[in-house]
Amino acid sequence: MDFTEIVKEFVKPELLVLIPVLYLIGVGIKNTAIKDKFIPFILGIISIVLCGLYVFATSEIHTSKEIAMALFTACTQGILIAGSSVYVNQLYKQAKKTK
Repeated sequence: MDFTEIVKEFVKPELLVLIPVLYLIGVGIKNTAIKDKFIPFILGIISIVLCGLYVFATSEIHTSKEIAMALFTACTQGILIAGSSVYVNQLYKQAKKTK
């Protein structure tokens, strides 16, 4: 199973727009004094928050079970989206290498 198949199967299509958004946020963070090793963690947190906003805004939530499911969905989608963004960044970096 390649990367695009994984993304198609597990990531909600309406959240795919967050991949380039997070990529650009990562580029912006890279130009600050924040160390590179913290960028994936920061992008992960931002991604989970943005996915959480989407999930809670588009779901009917009335019970504690629905709240737990929404939180789980937000976390898993956020991690997948952040991971995809970092992966795209690494693909770009490797493509630029001349070796």
